Amino acid sequence: MSMSNPQMIFVNLPVRDLQATRTFFAALGYSFNPQFSDDNAACMVISDSIFVMLLVEPFFQTFTNKPLSDARKQTEVITCLSAASRRAVDELVDKALAAGASEPMTARDYGFMYQRGFADLDGHLWEIAHMDGEPGQ
Repeated sequence: MSMSNPQMIFVNLPVRDLQATRTFFAALGYSFNPQFSDDNAACMVISDSIFVMLLVEPFFQTFTNKPLSDARKQTEVITCLSAASRRAVDELVDKALAAGASEPMTARDYGFMYQRGFADLDGHLWEIAHMDGEPGQ
């Protein structure tokens, strides 16, 4: 794969209230691509190559024949994003908590990595991590 054309990722998540979800993630500093957003979906921009498609549950259901998981009750995935520093980890999680998220686990400090996480308005789990070295060093 050419570095001039990096691979992109589109994480798709079902949400109950699209406007509340947009407001929540905007409070964390994320923007949305209007070209890929409408009443059924919001395309949240994480970086130039990472996007999260926030899809209202009935619309999300059109992409799968399997029943949707209720992330408030079960865990299917934990989305982990890197952060530039420990302070940036704390700032983003603190913004999430102030916007209505919960913090299901306490911060973890492994020496080489510091991470905290939050559950968003729909219960989806997000980990924010700063890596400072490698395990065992």
